[in-house]
Amino acid sequence: MIDIKLLEKKVESGASYFDEYKSGLLNRGASTEVLEQIMDLNRKRKELINNSETVKAQQNKLSSEIGKLKREGADASILLAEVDLLKVQVKELEAKAAEADYAVTNIALTLPNKPHASVPIGTTADDNKVMKTVGTIPVFSFKAKEHWELGETLKIIDFERAAKTTGTRFAFLKGAAAQMERALIQFMMELHSSKHGYTEMIPPFIVNSNSLLGTGQFPKFKEDVFRLENTDLYLIPTAEVPVTNYYNNEILDEKDLPQSFCAYSPCFRSEAGSSGRDTKGLIRQHQFDKVELMTFCLPDQSHEMHEGLTSHAEQVLIDLELPFRRMLLSTGDLGFGSVKTYDLEVWLPGQNSFREISSCSNFEDFQARRANIRFKMGNTKPQFVHTLNGSGLAVGRTLIAIFENYQREDGSIAIPGALRPYMGGRTEIRN
Repeated sequence: MIDIKLLEKKVESGASYFDEYKSGLLNRGASTEVLEQIMDLNRKRKELINNSETVKAQQNKLSSEIGKLKREGADASILLAEVDLLKVQVKELEAKAAEADYAVTNIALTLPNKPHASVPIGTTADDNKVMKTVGTIPVFSFKAKEHWELGETLKIIDFERAAKTTGTRFAFLKGAAAQMERALIQFMMELHSSKHGYTEMIPPFIVNSNSLLGTGQFPKFKEDVFRLENTDLYLIPTAEVPVTNYYNNEILDEKDLPQSFCAYSPCFRSEAGSSGRDTKGLIRQHQFDKVELMTFCLPDQSHEMHEGLTSHAEQVLIDLELPFRRMLLSTGDLGFGSVKTYDLEVWLPGQNSFREISSCSNFEDFQARRANIRFKMGNTKPQFVHTLNGSGLAVGRTLIAIFENYQREDGSIAIPGALRPYMGGRTEIRN
């Protein structure tokens, strides 16, 4: 959430933060009308509070005079009547101020984060910047198949029975596919905990609306999550939500930062608005597995740690020998709460294209302000921590990448060397 006081202070002092933020909205392709609206509402809110305080002061003054009159045995009825009127006036002003404050807060929750200065300005994904490409794109002597073709031929992915059991955008993984999914989770969790120093975590897979508000999914992306009927509980769209809210409304000690977690969870997304996109296969499912990387750190650490977190996600692809590229997202493709995001895109021979497999973002204090996560440094006033997260990796999409990059002409699939110890030494998947 954007700090309204900072916007207001910069406007009053004539400094450039307000203009910078307004420019950031334009660069994101967002309307600036809401920004003017929230500043007008905030000014009215402050006026109502000031008026309320003025009336309270009059009320206190009269109350003091009433006390004096009573001590002297004089008639205070006129002043008592005036005080009663002032009480009503205060109540009305406070109610209006509360309404204005509610409106300001609700609008503030819809304002996206300000892009970092290093983010390229652009309107779409076409304006994203390729930072590096790693690995060699495989060349086959045969026409590469897509993962779903391989999975159905090998009888280890079943979409038809999943549609019968649940509906579209679900799948049964069987045999070697189920074994590889489990192996990938174990491989990723062990890599990040043992080699990268993350604390392993398996979070709740159901959260309340306050947690979704804290990470920025609510209110903007409310239609994207599954709600448990007649409750304030929702299936998580990513482990980012419960793990970020682990410290909701807490004040951490400076010496305890940074803290980093790697969390496994299934993820549930309604995929609202994605009709017609990736209708075949595992690319865009309502349910999928993911290992999430999450870091809480001091403000002056976050951009350096963002680079580190992204490299940790990349290491999974490097160890599995999957070709990929790192993309720096432009302002037009940047996520709602992020100031800077790197997408890792893995090569899929079946689609003859790179597809996103991880998104690593620095939110600075955006989420911490919403979730009220702060740290204390000595005797200074508590400050908001910075939060970062990224997929390390999306498990299903990693399985897809292995299927397509390690496929053979006869329809069998080789298993990457790094993954074999987690699959009982198995070297291939064959019908």
